[in-house]
Amino acid sequence: MKLEQISVFLENRPGGLAEITGALSQAGVNIRALSLADTADFGILRLIVDRNEIAIRVLKESGFTVGLTEMVALEIPDRIGGLWGILTLLEAAGMNVEYMYAFVQKAGENAVILFRFDEPARAAQMLREAGVRVLEGEDVYAM
Repeated sequence: MKLEQISVFLENRPGGLAEITGALSQAGVNIRALSLADTADFGILRLIVDRNEIAIRVLKESGFTVGLTEMVALEIPDRIGGLWGILTLLEAAGMNVEYMYAFVQKAGENAVILFRFDEPARAAQMLREAGVRVLEGEDVYAM
């Protein structure tokens, strides 16, 4: 199963983030990871949740603009240079990282990092072939 991220566009105002998290909470949706980027006027909230379909429905019903993006979750050695090793593999393969953010869970001795690639399927395949553990969507949603 693919790992999908929900992107929500929200006005940069007090209470906007609380409105989104409240709606998800009321619907029984658990947020597994998030990233928030903002400008002066609006923000983009990126969410990994355990129940995408419900989250998308609830957010749209609440008037938010919602998008769905395929992500790739990797287990990265939690040591000095662990991320650098992955990034050099990607660079050698000509793969572009559009953005990334950390997941709050550790998997054994590894950290979990979420990546957005311009070619997620190609990136995941190349990383698997290089011996990197690529997590499936259900693995991340269940963490």
